[in-house]
Amino acid sequence: MNRLALLAATAMGLTLCTITPAAAAPSADPIETVASCGNSGLQAGLATRVCAEVTGTTITFYGKVGLAGPPSPGNAQPAAKELLTTLSVEVVGAAPPQTQVKPLLFTGATLEVRAAAGTAPCGSTVRGTFGVAAFPRAAAPVVHEVTLTC
Repeated sequence: MNRLALLAATAMGLTLCTITPAAAAPSADPIETVASCGNSGLQAGLATRVCAEVTGTTITFYGKVGLAGPPSPGNAQPAAKELLTTLSVEVVGAAPPQTQVKPLLFTGATLEVRAAAGTAPCGSTVRGTFGVAAFPRAAAPVVHEVTLTC
């Protein structure tokens, strides 16, 4: 083989070696977050509800506090209210509830109280309980349960 042919063959070989087929990267489907809420209840004269956001095996519960209805036309905003909120989360039958107590000042706008995100095994039921108290009214907690289906 002459030098020019040898050089061309070597260049062609190197070019073929550097070409690699494009491997299709597995498309990782994003895990969808599913939100759900339990029934609302009246506590301390306010509407309350406990909700959950589930992403795979990660779950976050949060309580919501808002006005029980729209203010009457012409009336001023309701007076500020000191609230004591309690949010408990437990994996049913597996662990004791994790509870957080938080004082809030309610001034008419809807408030959310969030628990730290946690994980639970597939198939387990997780219960969230949210209570709101304001002197002299005691809490009447609302409950929401979610079963993790993976």
